[in-house]
Amino acid sequence: MDKKGKQCNDDEGGQVRKNKEDAEDIAQEVFISYVKAKPAFESAEHEKAWLLRVTINRCKSFFRSAWQRKTTGLEDDFPDTPFTPDETAVVEAVNRLPKKYRQVIYLYYIEGYATGEIAAILEMPQNTVLSQLARARKLLKTALKGEFDDV
Repeated sequence: MDKKGKQCNDDEGGQVRKNKEDAEDIAQEVFISYVKAKPAFESAEHEKAWLLRVTINRCKSFFRSAWQRKTTGLEDDFPDTPFTPDETAVVEAVNRLPKKYRQVIYLYYIEGYATGEIAAILEMPQNTVLSQLARARKLLKTALKGEFDDV
C-alpha cells in the first residue's frame, strides 16, 4: 500500500507536488480506512482495485484541501536516483504527460491491469482507456524521439 501512496500525483492548479511525507500520510490514511471498514473482497484483484480507488480519492481530497492550496513544500534534492539515465528519461517523460494519460500508463504498464480492469477502476468506457493509451504512447514516442535511436 505504501507504493500506491507514493504514486499520488495531481496537477490541479497546473502544479504537481511530489512529497514523500505527504504520500506516506495518504498511505497511512488509506490503511486506516481499510482497517476501519474491514471490507469483504471477492478476490485479491478486487482488494487491489478497492485500495487503488480509495487512494485515488484520498489524493484528490488532499490536493483540493485549503491547506495544500495555500502552502508550498520544501524542495528536496535526492542525489542518489534509483534509475539509470535511460529510465530517468522515460520516467520524466511519463511525468510530463497530462494526468489522464499518466493514470492509464501507470495502471497498464506498472500495475499490469488489462484495459477492461482500468476502465472499471477509473469509471470510464474501455474504448476511452484504449484511446488514452494510444495517445499517451504517441506523446511518449514524440517526447523520447532521439533518446533511444540505437534501440
